[in-house]
Amino acid sequence: MKGIMNSEYGEIVIDSDVVATYAGSVAVECFGIVGMAAISMKDGLVKLLRRDSLKHGINVLINDNRISLTFHVIIAYGVSISTIAENLRDAVKYKVEEFTGMPVEKINILVEGVRVID
Repeated sequence: MKGIMNSEYGEIVIDSDVVATYAGSVAVECFGIVGMAAISMKDGLVKLLRRDSLKHGINVLINDNRISLTFHVIIAYGVSISTIAENLRDAVKYKVEEFTGMPVEKINILVEGVRVID
């Protein structure tokens, strides 16, 4: 799905991959987020995605120019999950709305793993 905005000069179309990439870069900057996760459907294993594949750990749905995001994250061991989730929601909502000009309607966070940070 794509977000479509009309301006006096024409139409602006934003692809969901653009939103996913931007939201992923915002997410990995948040305290307690180690990275985005990819789940292997074949064996059910979770792997940490490299920084250049962040969009694969995020599902984006754009409906009536309203954005819904689902994050698959790996978090740092020893940090409160509710604190990480609140921080992630606040940062992503603010920055994605500023970036796209579209409201973020829903943010789902699925914690797929925990890693110890050195």
